[in-house]
Amino acid sequence: MNSTSSKKIQRMAIIGMLAALVFVFTFIGIDIPSPLGKTKLHFGNVMCLLAGILFGGLPGGLAAGIGSALFDLMDPLWAPEFWITFINKFVMGFVAGILMKKLPIANLNVRQAVAALCGSLSYSLLYVIKNVLKGVLVKGFAWGVAIGETVTVKLPVTLVNGLIAVVCSVILAAALRPALKKAGLFRENLT
Repeated sequence: MNSTSSKKIQRMAIIGMLAALVFVFTFIGIDIPSPLGKTKLHFGNVMCLLAGILFGGLPGGLAAGIGSALFDLMDPLWAPEFWITFINKFVMGFVAGILMKKLPIANLNVRQAVAALCGSLSYSLLYVIKNVLKGVLVKGFAWGVAIGETVTVKLPVTLVNGLIAVVCSVILAAALRPALKKAGLFRENLT
């Protein structure tokens, strides 16, 4: 097996492992019922951001999207939207990974925090847009009702999830980066 094939296989294995971690950590949380449907305070977003800031935009995005979409497929309430979740979580991991690589911030911890925060905020924005559109187009709510319900019920949970994810992913990245480098699984130029 040549070096290129070996790297591709390693990359696929890392994406699969990270997707599994996103899937498992999404189970760890608290379901919160709301008039717009169920929402959840969980730790899956920590893994979505961690995948991006450690392994780059494409691997992080794929791991976040695949793991989260698989989680949605396990719940009949969320299964019809699994493809939307894939897109939204992909964006979260992708933005964090791309910014981690591209931001001109010398301090690694600050760059990780900014990249994770931007990934989290990009997901939060997409999540709010999805819920407003779903409220209007699927559930038949008036725009004001859909926006009001989303902003008062779903947005606070999403922002708390996002803040927890940013803090935890930056702490975990700092702890894992040396071990990943030593194991040869971390490359600065991975995209």
